[in-house]
Amino acid sequence: MNDKTRGGQFIVKETKCEDVFTPEDFNEEQVMMRDSVKEFVDKEIWPNKSRFENKDYALTEATMKKAGDLGFLSVAVPEAYGGMGMGFVNTVLVCDYISGATGSFSTAFGAHTGIGTMPITLYGTEEQKLKYVPKLASGEWFGAYCLTEPGAGSDANSGKTKAVLSDDGKYYAITGGKMWISNAGFCSLFIVFARIGDDKNITGFIVENDPSNGITMGEEEHKLGIRASSTRQVFFADTKVPIENMLSERGNGFKIAMNALNVGRIKLAAACLDAQRRVTTGAIKYANERVQFNTSISQFGAIRYKLAEMATSCYAGESATYRAAKDIEDRISLREAEGSTHQDAELKGVEEFAIECSILKVAVSEDIQNCADEGIQIFGGMGFSEDTPMESAWRDARIARIYEGTNEINRMLSVGMLIKKAFKGHVDLIGPATKVQEELMGIPSFEAPDYSELFAEEKEMIGKLKKAFLMVAGGAVQKYGPDLDSHQQLLIAAADILIEIYMAESTILRTEKLAKTQGEAKVQEQIAMAKLYLYKAVDVITQKGKESVISFAEGDEQRMMLMGLRRFTKYANMPNIIALRETITTKLVTENEYCF
Repeated sequence: MNDKTRGGQFIVKETKCEDVFTPEDFNEEQVMMRDSVKEFVDKEIWPNKSRFENKDYALTEATMKKAGDLGFLSVAVPEAYGGMGMGFVNTVLVCDYISGATGSFSTAFGAHTGIGTMPITLYGTEEQKLKYVPKLASGEWFGAYCLTEPGAGSDANSGKTKAVLSDDGKYYAITGGKMWISNAGFCSLFIVFARIGDDKNITGFIVENDPSNGITMGEEEHKLGIRASSTRQVFFADTKVPIENMLSERGNGFKIAMNALNVGRIKLAAACLDAQRRVTTGAIKYANERVQFNTSISQFGAIRYKLAEMATSCYAGESATYRAAKDIEDRISLREAEGSTHQDAELKGVEEFAIECSILKVAVSEDIQNCADEGIQIFGGMGFSEDTPMESAWRDARIARIYEGTNEINRMLSVGMLIKKAFKGHVDLIGPATKVQEELMGIPSFEAPDYSELFAEEKEMIGKLKKAFLMVAGGAVQKYGPDLDSHQQLLIAAADILIEIYMAESTILRTEKLAKTQGEAKVQEQIAMAKLYLYKAVDVITQKGKESVISFAEGDEQRMMLMGLRRFTKYANMPNIIALRETITTKLVTENEYCF
């Protein structure tokens, strides 16, 4: 199998800009799809923001039906089951641009097309798929996903809901309660996870929403954000489910849940992107219009700082998300070419890049929160008012750091999965980590490098930052071995290093590719954003690297590793950060929108 396509290998390999997919690479079909989705959002969702904020659940359902009529719910569904059968990039693209106006619709859309439909598409029998998926793809039916329980959140496999086989062997009776169920108020079916007997792992079931079959619901939850997303508790009391509605095999529910979350994580990252664009654009327009001291506040350095940072984080999120989406799509195609079914190819394709999915979920969900927070600050007192879109964006953003696995869980997962891949031989961490140790013992080169080409120093810096990660991760594994899982603060610090490397590298590669196709003169602002993001990444990695090394190394070993960290995070030519921000903001203010 093509070695280039393995997930997690970015940390030990140099990636060429020609090998990454970027938003500038959208083909004609993808551009048309993007524009159609934007038109839908601007017509059906954005003008109705106040209704969503006032908990108009009926509007959410009606808008979902309109999305179904236009085919937006069926993008990822194979044609055999009434879908468009489009590739993974298209799936991510639609999720991106349909999600930016309000988190209420974004959550309803994501829950239905992802965890509400996908488990049947990927794990269902042919009969199950033919019976249910066309209805879900068209919007005739809506799906919901019942995993979380009062005592089973991040520990998803600890659920207490029971499934008992009937005496005649024809059905299971499900009893238990689920909470935080998105779309519960208007769904037609649930994907329900329950435990059969004393099984180690839970089992998945397709359960039609029939109140006469022992299904009751709590009232709508009153939430900080995503207010018009229907969220209820769901209770099952001897709910009869035909045995043919078991999803996949007995005890396979935990695997279904985890793989569904992998896909959900990259789609959640995508769902935060257009929100960032809209918040940034709103802040730019307001800053240009708002006059204080006879000057538009967009001319004040304190505001320009914020606008540059907001745009840069959005640009980085786009770069990394579409890079990973295309890697997943290519992996799926490769498996299909080798004879895998579409189901297996998609499952394994996404699973291969589970590390990148976790990285994106953390990075982009935190970026939208910071972006919305700065949006409020730019609006000042008006930003705190419900009359402006900033406060709802801030509230909606907050859930993104919690669902699809909390950011703390995803941080630990990203490093844990990488180490497991190394032990399986899928990613060679040991060889490169050993070379880094040898380099630390050696004398550094004092030759003056040639930095005449665009991003020559930045790409060298990315290579050094990867060495910093290998030094920290290698030292931690040597120190704690299999007990590393219990050192959560160390894992989280190592994860922050890993995240910043992937995001910074993706941003530089996108911009280098852009410069080669359009010429450096036309992409000066993108070059400035790539350099600005890397500079800030180096700061994070310096701090987290120091924190990590001090936590597990002592004496000469600690001194050597800290010296190595300084070497791996040292610029030869420090960029002028204020000048970079000025370049970015001048473009934003002139265009009066996020324009990248």
